[in-house]
Amino acid sequence: MILVLDNKVGRNLLELVGKSLELSRKGLGEIHVLLIGHGFENLEDLLEYGVKAVHVADHPSLRRFSLDPYLGISSEVVKRLDPEVVLAPATTFGRTLMPALAAFFRTGLTADCTELDVDEKGRFLQTRPAIGGNIMATIVIPKHRPKMATVRPRTFEVPSKVGRVSGSEIVPVELDETILKDRCKLLDFKPKDERVNVQEADVIVSVGKGLRRKENVEVAKKLAKLLGGAVGATSAVVDAKWLPHDHQIGLSGKTFKPKVYIAAGISGAVQHIAGMQTSEVVIAINKDRYAPIFKVADIGLVADAKSTLEEILRRLGGI
Repeated sequence: MILVLDNKVGRNLLELVGKSLELSRKGLGEIHVLLIGHGFENLEDLLEYGVKAVHVADHPSLRRFSLDPYLGISSEVVKRLDPEVVLAPATTFGRTLMPALAAFFRTGLTADCTELDVDEKGRFLQTRPAIGGNIMATIVIPKHRPKMATVRPRTFEVPSKVGRVSGSEIVPVELDETILKDRCKLLDFKPKDERVNVQEADVIVSVGKGLRRKENVEVAKKLAKLLGGAVGATSAVVDAKWLPHDHQIGLSGKTFKPKVYIAAGISGAVQHIAGMQTSEVVIAINKDRYAPIFKVADIGLVADAKSTLEEILRRLGGI
């Protein structure tokens, strides 16, 4: 059995369900989903993706993620179902809950996977970048159960519906006051400024130190807005405080799969390339014709990044 955990129904969950369907066909058994949160809708639709059961822990106190109740609920469900594999997206939810859940069961967890598979011996294979992104390591957990992994969002494709399997159902998870106890208390909540999520955008205009000055990032913001996309950044740009950390792309930032990725003034360090190499079309702009970014680019422009972005804006009527 494969159990997929999440706190919302969206692309991240569907990606893992789609990959789970592939793994299921290779011998890992039926697919179950555990949702923890509040106000879930259209759950019957999930059963159309070949899911055997959707287990739902829905309570007003679970509206925002907090480790204590989420760990209590997920550990009880995992004990009851005894899955072979447990998966979750490498979001704040997955990166917080899954290590605690792995520690609870004294089992292994492979974080930030970029591929999942089953070999000819039926062993679950988990692949992730290692040693600063210089190699891809495939990890096997031969003796422990459940085997656990988080997967970076936008790693896999969203699947098509395959229809319901026999006996598929929505299963409410019984909740009592004990399991909902929480040592943490929410004192205040301040919503972030509205902006396009880098991991959800189809077009990313990403900037590196090749833009020379912080003020020059504005041209990238204008182009991204015109294209209905988002602005990404290298670690150097974030470290220089040109952009906040939630724009960072790479091993220590976010991974995604946009339709178009524009790399402006980015040399192409392996850590950054690990986060953007799954983009459908990569357009690189750099004055250094030998910059490593050109090795993964579909279109390469040897030119000044700022002036080239300004020219693109002019051609599109943005200036």
